[in-house]
Amino acid sequence: MLEKICQLAREAGDAIMRVYDGTQPLQASHKSDSSPVTAADIAAHAIIIQGLAAITPDIPVLSEEDPQDWEVRQRWQQYWLVDPLDGTKEFLKRNGEFTVNIALIDAGKAVLGVVYAPVLKVMYSAAQGKAWKEECGVRKQIQVRDGRPPRVVISRSHVDDELKEYLQQLGEHQTTSIGSSLKFCLVAEGEAQLYPRFGPTNIWDTAAGHAVAVAAGAHVHDWRGRTLDYTPRESFLNPGFRVTIY
Repeated sequence: MLEKICQLAREAGDAIMRVYDGTQPLQASHKSDSSPVTAADIAAHAIIIQGLAAITPDIPVLSEEDPQDWEVRQRWQQYWLVDPLDGTKEFLKRNGEFTVNIALIDAGKAVLGVVYAPVLKVMYSAAQGKAWKEECGVRKQIQVRDGRPPRVVISRSHVDDELKEYLQQLGEHQTTSIGSSLKFCLVAEGEAQLYPRFGPTNIWDTAAGHAVAVAAGAHVHDWRGRTLDYTPRESFLNPGFRVTIY
């Protein structure tokens, strides 16, 4: 099934690229929470929803572009958690650092994850405790790697005072800024050792990257040491968290 989900992410990525390269109109607007949405988000959402319905017709889907009511999803034990275009701000900035995120949630855990960066043509995937990176047609297993001084990956678009203070107290380190769930993936492939997050995220922002990072040997915990939990709850917001190899 993982390969089918990877192919579905590629198809969604192709739809995004038709908007990105100007073949189709952008049609940018803002949602009620002031976050941006474009025709690329909507097109990718439609492809993923249709594809998942064909692959697993009995598993419900929660997508950023179709956030199901609490009454509908409160008893879900297993569901797909999707961000059709993670990093819309990066998409609008045209820096290529956006992804298609698809995760399978089972009993609150992200047990399968696919993160596809259509501009970079890089696919990260994870299932059954293993994680892979596919680039230029070559697929290889990835795992976390220690680094001294540690490299800290931070958000391209969300740097707050808490993060600045944390980095000041961290000691010797290097930093890399990048958008979307690629931050999880840099830790997973050993290019970074820590991703701290204090600002708000939603569950669809993190689930696929969470699956990849954990399968590669990382830990994804909130600041109290608890693993991020995707058991259905009324709010879509995550607590602050960190992704670390330590």
